[in-house]
Amino acid sequence: MHDRLANLLGATALNVVDLVAEEQRSASDLGDSASAALLTLDEFPGLAVTTLGRYIGLSQPAAARMVDGLVQRGLVERRTGQGRAVAVHLTAPGKRTVARLLKDRKGVLGPLVEGLDAKERVALEALLEKLLHAVYASTGRAERVPDDALGELLCRLCDRAACIREGAACPVTQAGKCAATGTALEGSRHA
Repeated sequence: MHDRLANLLGATALNVVDLVAEEQRSASDLGDSASAALLTLDEFPGLAVTTLGRYIGLSQPAAARMVDGLVQRGLVERRTGQGRAVAVHLTAPGKRTVARLLKDRKGVLGPLVEGLDAKERVALEALLEKLLHAVYASTGRAERVPDDALGELLCRLCDRAACIREGAACPVTQAGKCAATGTALEGSRHA
């Protein structure tokens, strides 16, 4: 059917992930989950450990161990939250690490899209938005991840601010709205 196209997508996706992960590990000496936790806490400060774990795809015990490691490294701190909950917040070194992670990610991804002309970049952006919508709707992932965490899991290593610049809507947020209302994707630009 579309075997070559699917194969090209798979090869591209895998190698882009490898490039970004390699850069993040060399720049910060953090694994993917720890990097995702810092980026998530930058966007959503004060999450409880369990919620943070759901957002990045970890069980509560695994998330607690990861947070312990980040506390030991001085990148996050635990603070009293609501009731008995403990809220996790970035420290100043944690915020600097987030800035470095995003800068290094952009340093890997930027040159890949710079090789395209303006028309190709616009077309690729629209196609990637559609693909993210399809990923969101993927039944396998939706069955394993609670509804309230699926969008955050998909965006766990994203530069969220970059995705919504110039009035654009986050395609994953749009996918969630479409799934909730049963509507089709209309395009997320300025939605």
